[in-house]
Amino acid sequence: MESQVRGGTRWKRFALVMVPSVAATAAIGIGLAQGALAASFSVSGVDFKVTADRLEGDDLLQYGSIATGTDLEGNKAAHPVVVSGFSHAEIYNMCQSVVTPKVPFFGNITMTLNAGTGSEPVKADNIYLDVSQLDTDAEFKNIDIGVAAGEGSANGKTKMQGNATPKSNPYGFAQRAEHATLKNVEQRAWATTAGSFKLSGLKLRLSTGANECQLKH
Repeated sequence: MESQVRGGTRWKRFALVMVPSVAATAAIGIGLAQGALAASFSVSGVDFKVTADRLEGDDLLQYGSIATGTDLEGNKAAHPVVVSGFSHAEIYNMCQSVVTPKVPFFGNITMTLNAGTGSEPVKADNIYLDVSQLDTDAEFKNIDIGVAAGEGSANGKTKMQGNATPKSNPYGFAQRAEHATLKNVEQRAWATTAGSFKLSGLKLRLSTGANECQLKH
């Protein structure tokens, strides 16, 4: 009985730490699906990693900005990011991982999300990613480099917004393209928003340790 009580106590403490994070993630997913989230918000103190075999995106718009928030110690933090916007994107074999550090009794806890691993890819409309690091093989169709950020995408379907606060200078440097193909994608990001986000074959797992997504190639 003592063993059962101790085990229950540990899981209760674990839940107190992890449930708010998981619940927030679920709420964000619902908000994204309904297009209800505002374009600007304070980012969390933890970034996340995303890998994918391939991303096909229409009406690309990229520009620099700043994502602001608070770190895990409660201090104000600002992160330089590249905001990448697409009017429509399809992502094949997507993996997203978030490491929550120093959870009592467990150490690091990793939440991993996999989707689009079968014949049906992840699909998103009006998606914006605040990216701090990107490694990929990229191909662009009808690209314009050096346009003003406020000009919008090549077809006018993607305009400057994203999650950064304050928003970027509308006359700042940006690039746009009619279509982008990104292969072997590996990126770190602070935030993602989308008007709709369909994740086929969604699988969410928790594990101990820092078990971030890795490319399989």
